[in-house]
Amino acid sequence: MLVLAIACVISAGAWVYLVLAHGGFWLTSQRLPAGEPGGSRLTSWPAVAAVVPARNEAESLPVTLPALLAQDYPGGFRVFLVDDNSDDGTPVIAAELGEKAARDGGAPLTVVKGQPRPDGWAGKVWAMAQGFAAVTAAVTAAATTAAAPPEYVLFTDADISWAPTALRDLVAGAEADDRALLSQMALLRAETRWERVIVPAFVYFFAQLYPFRRVNGPGSRTAAAAGGCMLIRRGALEQAGGLAPIRGALIDDVAMGRMIKRQRGRCWLGVTRQVVSVRPYPRLASLWQMVARSAYTQLRYSPVLLAGTLIGLLFLYALPPAGAITGLVALLAGADGAGAGGAGATGAAALTLGAGLAGWALMSLSYLPMLRLYRLSPLRAPGLPLIALLYAAMTADSARRHYAGRGAEWRGRTNLR
Repeated sequence: MLVLAIACVISAGAWVYLVLAHGGFWLTSQRLPAGEPGGSRLTSWPAVAAVVPARNEAESLPVTLPALLAQDYPGGFRVFLVDDNSDDGTPVIAAELGEKAARDGGAPLTVVKGQPRPDGWAGKVWAMAQGFAAVTAAVTAAATTAAAPPEYVLFTDADISWAPTALRDLVAGAEADDRALLSQMALLRAETRWERVIVPAFVYFFAQLYPFRRVNGPGSRTAAAAGGCMLIRRGALEQAGGLAPIRGALIDDVAMGRMIKRQRGRCWLGVTRQVVSVRPYPRLASLWQMVARSAYTQLRYSPVLLAGTLIGLLFLYALPPAGAITGLVALLAGADGAGAGGAGATGAAALTLGAGLAGWALMSLSYLPMLRLYRLSPLRAPGLPLIALLYAAMTADSARRHYAGRGAEWRGRTNLR
């Protein structure tokens, strides 16, 4: 009991550090204000080109693409959708939606036919690179016309739905604070029972790995981005060598953030309710796949990091409630253990209970802002340890899949390296 008590005290101390000194990871305060004030100071709005990698997105595009093409943006804006060898009619549907948007005064759409993936390129990054090449070609063409070349490139996913003024707010934020990369974590769908359990915790754990406040600090080495919404200065991307430096990255958004920050580009990452993912994850199996496909990649395929992560999850999340329950049971049974050493055992049990409850309470309180962002009941917060155990199992399964030759996947492709 004394050993357990000491472990619970250390775990509670770790939670004190995480809540008070780990970049405010649990807060959801890193947001662009609606109608960014900097926008009112812009005398002219820079042109933007959006790149949308799309592989078998026939179901998503009718929901998402019209909103992107209809952005209320005062500057030049056009969209390049890269069809990555879809077999469900994605390019045809995209072209039809583009024609309809053009008739309604929306942004012009160019559908780029994807080419075979070269060795060493991850599938999604290769699609992004082809989109950026199309943007570069458009810049060359703009030099011979009166059209303004795009100053920003917006990388977004085909399952992302955009509020009407979302792009305006992004550009205003980037211009007002001189950011080379400005990214927002899209609000993931949380409608089914399992989505409500897994999705908020997914963002919570991501923020714990990459505290947004630290990402946004120019002097911090922490770098990350969210792939569903990345606005990048075209000059900064060209200076970095385009997408080639991250061609093999299976977690392209974090790799993009690191690449831009390495060249001293100012980055910003926040949360939003204006950029929303519509992709459904109706069952636990689909959510499990979402996490397991990249968890071991995030650990750089290291068994040491895998072991450390699993131990860390158990120590931080499982130990406090286990200690609280064990200490309570020991105290309730204390009367039966009276005698020599009974006072010491009771003290150890009380310490275990107190430290366990303290750690459990701190982790629950730290989860409340994320539940509020997703408009879910705060009563879900004490269940975070069980969700962490699920994530530990998903992470272990990610490693198992890697060694079984069924590793990372993007839209139906596996083993992209």
